Amino acid sequence: MTSALTPDDLVGHYGLEPIPREGGLFRRTWAGPEGPDGRPAGSAIVALLTADDYSALHRLPADEVWHHYLGDPLELLLLAPDGTSRTAVLGPDLRGGQHPQLTVPARTWMGARSRGAWSFFGCTMAPGFTYGDYEHGEADPLTARYPDRAALIARLCRP
Repeated sequence: MTSALTPDDLVGHYGLEPIPREGGLFRRTWAGPEGPDGRPAGSAIVALLTADDYSALHRLPADEVWHHYLGDPLELLLLAPDGTSRTAVLGPDLRGGQHPQLTVPARTWMGARSRGAWSFFGCTMAPGFTYGDYEHGEADPLTARYPDRAALIARLCRP
């Protein structure tokens, strides 16, 4: 019988490194061929969040598909361009309303925390991610636009 995987096992196996500014650890596992604009056709990462870290609120210009792989469920705060907001949970409990996969629409602010000790997940984009795509969320303007989510926004913003 094999013992359960730990975050350290995942860091070692994948060579996970800190995600600049956003938080968590990641490794790019795939990038499609480069297009004429210099962007990859698509990209995929695996990522790890532990209880003492979070994915800071950010947005991207294209849809991003999140996938839950291992560990505890992952809670996402989603702030839509039309002013609506919701939380969604990535995880294996379909009857409990969790999603093993969830698409975050383009230009939606997103931030995430593990609902337990750690969550291992992936994100896929097409066209692929580039660092120039990343827009970091700031607490004051987001709280002004989504006042009903002020407490969550404060927990998911990083200076």
